[in-house]
Amino acid sequence: MMRVLILTASYGSGHNVAAQSLATAFERAGASATVVDHFRELVHPAFERLSRGLYYWVLRRAPLAWGAAYALGDRMTSDSLLACGATRLGAGRLFGLLQRLAPDVVVTVHATPAVAVASLAERGVRVPPHTTVVTDFVAHSQWIAPHVDRYCVAAEEVKHDFVARGIAPERIVVTGVPVRAEFETPVDPVAARRAFGLSARQPVVLAMAGAQASLGRLPDVTRALARTPLPLQGVVVAGTDARVEAAVQRLARGTDIRTLGHVRDIHRLMAAADVLITKAGGMTLAEAMAVGLPLVLYGSLPGQERRNERFASRCGIALVARGRRDLSRVLERALTDPRLLERLRRQMRRRRRPGASRRVVSVALQREEILP
Repeated sequence: MMRVLILTASYGSGHNVAAQSLATAFERAGASATVVDHFRELVHPAFERLSRGLYYWVLRRAPLAWGAAYALGDRMTSDSLLACGATRLGAGRLFGLLQRLAPDVVVTVHATPAVAVASLAERGVRVPPHTTVVTDFVAHSQWIAPHVDRYCVAAEEVKHDFVARGIAPERIVVTGVPVRAEFETPVDPVAARRAFGLSARQPVVLAMAGAQASLGRLPDVTRALARTPLPLQGVVVAGTDARVEAAVQRLARGTDIRTLGHVRDIHRLMAAADVLITKAGGMTLAEAMAVGLPLVLYGSLPGQERRNERFASRCGIALVARGRRDLSRVLERALTDPRLLERLRRQMRRRRRPGASRRVVSVALQREEILP
């Protein structure tokens, strides 16, 4: 049985979702998969907690600073001296892990472990075949390093960008972003609405902001839903953030807007909706495309989310609201123009890539055929 080491990081939920989806796919392919959080297990748990807390604090309090750092990182090589060795954090313990586990294949779903693995190979350490999976719809210089054997990317445009940055085309495979297995199975929208107590007679507008709801603008969205004169069913998902859930509940008081916390069957809720208002996280885009749910993007953070947003709008799979007033206008436009929503759905059907996890497995295990 082949042994696969998957390296992830807990900065945003998308990396871990991709890692777990891939682990399941590898197991189904007959391989044994081990998922390791690079920062928590190979650097130090305290470092992981502090750095993740700082990351979220910056996103909440100084998002423009994060956007500037992201842009600066894109202008630097992954081995730049300006990075002060940050991209090689955990390389020592990673070496020990490779010796203990002796994996046949390494898969990374975050840039830092990808570069750490590459740095070991650069030093002459024998490293198994290494595939990295880019979980956003953009290329970024911090993913690029020598000795990465294959890049699995979300779309042709991302491949073109990596090629323009010097990566050989044959090292890049367009697989799509690995999503949870439940998003691969079609869901009947009528049955989904019935399961959540939603009427089939009015459109359903779903609002989310990812795992860290406080990083989004759900209060703004709730106000926009409450103000719209159009008949609709608004559902706002605050996830595990009790403070955001309480704030949304106060704003929704006296309206028909429903507020939910963590939703286990989120794929069914997405299947029940006509429009999703959200920020442009890479995994959120991939999951919306999987179920064919038209997007209104609002409150995307500077950095990768803004670039994901640009990708989505240029590809015709999303509308973008630039501010609070614009959000109401864009929402009303989406709800009053069925042809517009159908155009968004049609583009999603053209661009979605079902079976992304299976494709990545085929690439990583070096099978000759990349299955459709």
